[in-house]
Amino acid sequence: MADQPLTSRGAATYQRILDVATEEFAEHGIAGARIERIVSAARTNKAQLYAYFGSKEGLFDALFFGSLERITNVVPLDIDSAPLGADGLADWAVRLYDEYLRRPDLIRLATWSRLERRPGGHLVAERDRRDAHKLRAITDGQAAGLVRQGDPFDLMAMVIAMSMAWSPVSNVYAATAQEPDDAHERRRVLLRDSVRRAMAAG
Repeated sequence: MADQPLTSRGAATYQRILDVATEEFAEHGIAGARIERIVSAARTNKAQLYAYFGSKEGLFDALFFGSLERITNVVPLDIDSAPLGADGLADWAVRLYDEYLRRPDLIRLATWSRLERRPGGHLVAERDRRDAHKLRAITDGQAAGLVRQGDPFDLMAMVIAMSMAWSPVSNVYAATAQEPDDAHERRRVLLRDSVRRAMAAG
């Protein structure tokens, strides 16, 4: 992005580009996204887009890392004065489920990054990972006898995977916000109970 502060008009253009590009990348992926479609729908031009983001890859990076930041901030793993337990992990999984309903485009961005950039290993490079505080919380919960033993990263990965059972990238069934509330509540109950049982100590 340009070093100089954005004017209000520039900020509006910048946000339009982000909004349009999120839909474009979520639908078509990195290789399939087209800058021409983005600038047309955002009512701007290539020169402006490149001034903000440098390249198509730079634009995707802004969206992708912004989506990770959003999920971290909007759906944090609650850590208060008490050690984290299986109940806390279960509640976190349910809140992730709800976030996938609100913003299915964000999970699609992560999936495209997995498919096109990092087919193995961590989804992001070590320097970009945002899970250190979650791993510490799980480790503390294990030390307090509230979370089952095992590699904290593996436990976190399992909870996230369980939360994604009905996500937009599920190969079984993708839930949508348009479904009846009772369907979502039934899944929340099952998800919360399953994670609690899977993560409980002993």
